[in-house]
Amino acid sequence: METFRNIWKIEELRKRLIFTFAMLFIYRLGAHITIPAIDLSALLEWFDAQKSSVLGFLDLFSGGAFKNASIFALGIMPYITASILLELLTVMVPYLDQLKKEGEQGRKKITQYTRYLTVVFSALQAFGIATLLESLQSPSGAHIVTNPGVGFKLLTVLTLVTGTLVIMWLGEQITERGVGNGISLIIYWGILVRLPQAIVSVLLDLKNGDKSLLVVLFVFAFMLAVTAFVVFFESGQRRIPIHYARRVSGLRGNTGQSSYLPIKVNVSGVIPIIFAQALVMFPQTVAKIFRSSGWLNRIMSYFGYGMPLYVILYVAAIIFFTFFYTAIIFNPVDTADNLKKYGAFIPGIRPGKATADYIDDVLTKLTFWGGIYLSVVSIIPMILMSGIHVEATPFIGDFLDRVVPEFIKNGLGFNFYFGGTSLLIVVGVAMEFVAQVESYLLMRHYDGIMKKGRVRGRR
Repeated sequence: METFRNIWKIEELRKRLIFTFAMLFIYRLGAHITIPAIDLSALLEWFDAQKSSVLGFLDLFSGGAFKNASIFALGIMPYITASILLELLTVMVPYLDQLKKEGEQGRKKITQYTRYLTVVFSALQAFGIATLLESLQSPSGAHIVTNPGVGFKLLTVLTLVTGTLVIMWLGEQITERGVGNGISLIIYWGILVRLPQAIVSVLLDLKNGDKSLLVVLFVFAFMLAVTAFVVFFESGQRRIPIHYARRVSGLRGNTGQSSYLPIKVNVSGVIPIIFAQALVMFPQTVAKIFRSSGWLNRIMSYFGYGMPLYVILYVAAIIFFTFFYTAIIFNPVDTADNLKKYGAFIPGIRPGKATADYIDDVLTKLTFWGGIYLSVVSIIPMILMSGIHVEATPFIGDFLDRVVPEFIKNGLGFNFYFGGTSLLIVVGVAMEFVAQVESYLLMRHYDGIMKKGRVRGRR
């Protein structure tokens, strides 16, 4: 309570927090305004069968707005896609690489290009969604769109693109005038609002006898353990010692200083999971939408959610994208050049190429364990919800069916809310938000949020 009183005493922090929560409230308000000409009950009926697809993944990032066909249905995903694409292009296009090195002006230019790309991606996705909605029927046979045609498509595209731009503006306002990263907080808030529903669902299962008290307590304890595991890895760093050479200016000199170069265990954040989920779910979603032939559906069934081939492909994709995205955002050669420029060196390592090779070797080892960590966290909810159907493994399925524990094969039937992508986002954003609030407290000579130690965010 003393910490909360201290937060309220700092006028600037108080105003920033109020502004942040006001913007998040507006975002949640828009998530309940439905696009015109949509039969919402028919859409919800159809959507319940699509949870293990890209559509369910998009609904996660929109905080349920996609499932409700609201004006914020696209969420912030077009902006994230545009940002990631520009990150990739920065490596390949010299002009963008030069802009990135120009400081504030270059950053503003790249932000402008990101907004333009967001509009393009939003329009393309909105048109695809409008076309898809017109072609769909609920399992009971009701049409989802009550008044299809060109007018519906144009209205849907205009509405969804505008909604995405409003969310982008809200995120930028939070970043500038609030606390924390606005885009991350919007995603975080969209995931967090589902927590009460998940808790009520578990309590109802307990009341109706569908779940025993022992199983509920076990899952609750397991959730706490996994959350602690994620916090441990998200805050984990490898600190490479750095020494600065002694400099002499006129008759004055200064002794060399020591510092360290921090490299996170999980440098790439949640991006590899986003890419991997989109990759492994996309073929199934296309097969469902376009009603593929029987032989193709049989092949796709081997890559269904919870199947061994799906798990293998999913883990391999996560590890690949972990290395791929880390290589894009962290360049050991540039880091070594910057150290040499400022007269810094790693003890026992020659400056230049040897330093770059050493940093690259450390980064490779950390990235490998970061990929394993992301894979484990992503597989946990699958085991708790539906299990891994090891009996479907080619050639050794019968053997695995005999030796693998029952709870891994069939799961526990729980909707494990804090798992995979949602868990990483919730924990990472929360740590970053708390770290910023603590920095305001320490700046005003108050105690931090934690009585012992400091809170380190993702950045």
